[in-house]
Amino acid sequence: MRALPLLALALTLPALNACSSDSSTAAPRPGPIGSTPTPTPTPSPTATGTAFDVTRCLNQQVAPGVSVANLVIPDTVKLDVTKPNGFPNGRGLNDPVVDLTLAVIFLDLTKHPANLLASLPLDPPGNEVKTLPDFPYLAPANGNPPLPPAGGTNFNFRTDPPSAYVRVDRMGMPAVATALVSSSMKNAYNDANPTDDASGKFVVELGTTLTHLTEQLADDFQRLSLNMCATPI
Repeated sequence: MRALPLLALALTLPALNACSSDSSTAAPRPGPIGSTPTPTPTPSPTATGTAFDVTRCLNQQVAPGVSVANLVIPDTVKLDVTKPNGFPNGRGLNDPVVDLTLAVIFLDLTKHPANLLASLPLDPPGNEVKTLPDFPYLAPANGNPPLPPAGGTNFNFRTDPPSAYVRVDRMGMPAVATALVSSSMKNAYNDANPTDDASGKFVVELGTTLTHLTEQLADDFQRLSLNMCATPI
């Protein structure tokens, strides 16, 4: 899965801004000897809000009739078989879902496309291991994962009941558990179910974390002239 981790996003936004500056501008010629150089005026900083309201981010439309809130609550993969598949309607194995998720929770989708972060040249061009052409389609695991002992059996996804599996993480909507759930809440979140999401159990947690991240990244987005979906208050 292609991903632009949140920390990398925070670190690379200023770098992209620096790379985008015009390096072809010639240096100013020195004035006559003895003349007093004219000081370069310092631009006044643009005042920005110290707090943000992220309600608009959660309410903006990712697809017709689908809001960001619909995608993250409940935290499940949603698929309408009557519509074209691919994020946000389900997802393909090679969809850059983390980049897309970060874009829709931070950027104003009326000004920027949802694939803006996924199209950054810093992103890898694809998964480092090719997916399989047949079932189960997933790429072979990296490294040397442990194998079952002799005589053991693997899971049969077609016939095994849900009780045969042990949940270790919830990744229905990638980047939600990773980016919007704080460390102190991750175990509780992973142990919960989509019904808990729908009841509003984690709404405050998700909103608080999104607000905090927005405040931390706001100046970087603004330096790059990227419009955020959050509004200063």
